[in-house]
Amino acid sequence: MSRAITSLGFLLFLAFTPAMGEETAAGWPRFLGPADDCTSPETGLIDSFPETGPPLSWQRPKGSGYTSPVFADGVGVMFDRFGDEEVVEAFQPDTGEVIWRVAYPVEYTDRYGFNNGPRASAVLSEGKCYTIGVTGVLTCLSVADGAQIWQRDLDADYQLADSFFGHGACPVVFDGKIIINLGAAEDLCVLALDSQTGEEVWRTTHQWRASYSSPVVKKLGGEPVLLVLAGGESRPSFGGLMAIDPATGEIYDTFPWRSDKYESVNSSGPIVVGDDRVFISECYSEGGTMLRLTADKKLEQLWHAPGFNLHWMTPVQDSDTLYGFLGRNEPDAYLGAFDIETGGELWKKDIIWPTDIGGRPYRLSYFRGSILAADSKYWILGELGTLALMELDREGYREISRAQLFHARSTWSLPVLYQGRLYVSQHEAEFPFIEGGSGPRLLCYDLRKK
Repeated sequence: MSRAITSLGFLLFLAFTPAMGEETAAGWPRFLGPADDCTSPETGLIDSFPETGPPLSWQRPKGSGYTSPVFADGVGVMFDRFGDEEVVEAFQPDTGEVIWRVAYPVEYTDRYGFNNGPRASAVLSEGKCYTIGVTGVLTCLSVADGAQIWQRDLDADYQLADSFFGHGACPVVFDGKIIINLGAAEDLCVLALDSQTGEEVWRTTHQWRASYSSPVVKKLGGEPVLLVLAGGESRPSFGGLMAIDPATGEIYDTFPWRSDKYESVNSSGPIVVGDDRVFISECYSEGGTMLRLTADKKLEQLWHAPGFNLHWMTPVQDSDTLYGFLGRNEPDAYLGAFDIETGGELWKKDIIWPTDIGGRPYRLSYFRGSILAADSKYWILGELGTLALMELDREGYREISRAQLFHARSTWSLPVLYQGRLYVSQHEAEFPFIEGGSGPRLLCYDLRKK
């Protein structure tokens, strides 16, 4: 492993907050935010922006992969692939200046031709940075200077099962353990390692394989419960929600929820509603469902909404409503709202507008977008690079501002909010017919009210 460190990196000594939702009121230590639910507690953000977009603070090239940055205590971390190396970089959030850089070799080619980089964003917890690469290399680094604390090749150690796009789920750090939606030989489904040493603590065995949904630890019935929406490549296709004791790996209960289509995966994250309910969704056939974890730790179905079919995005909750982008492909994607109590569809809208791209007429949409809730508003990022500020309620949507940040496919990562700045990952180069189009970038926009 190679490591380059600036002098500033040696001076940093940071104490990061844990990764469990309720205990991370500040920062953005995991890719879905401090509470693992696409929300941020930040306030004081702008109420609108011009057609050119919010003020751009800085931009820098990024490597291949579908990751987004994470932040805690004044430092950002990005995990990408450059050439034949997976690279972890710590940087200054306000300037993008690199503090330290760590790289190690990787060999992986996406069998579908999408992207050869990592899928799982870094995770920050208690002064450590954890990354899992596309081939299953798990690395623990010191955020202070990038020094390697430990590293495990999970494929070599556990023989990972085949997966369509390599490893993709972020781990979760809880109570001294790093917990991984793994999927390996001998029906090893979920694995917990000591976060300080990388040594195995417990394993959960089940025939379901690793999905692209990241596990979370949430309180249900007043106790912490590990929620894993499993289900990746397998014949026959199977998967679903697992409720697990995070202390021991014991399975409380499972609820099958997976399309029977071979080329499908579960990738949307589970959302906890209230004290004992969990919403999960998949886009290929089953759609969405609300479950309840009973007092005796059994999963009970409350309702089923076939039309609430989320591909990879995790829905956003607002009181009695869930919002999300529905659909499997660009042409059949919609923004919709559903009632939390019944699963009833409140509204669904295919938002389309005419535009000109590189001198060509085009009908653009948010398609399978992402939603970030912050400061009583909703920040929408479309998968072709459209940013919007909206108001959403049970009656419909109101678009306050909209800007085309770039024209590039695969904008599939939730935008990240940290200290009043919005970070957007452009994963692909802009359309080739756009003169002077940019390559993959990480862009930082200033959302602070002046």
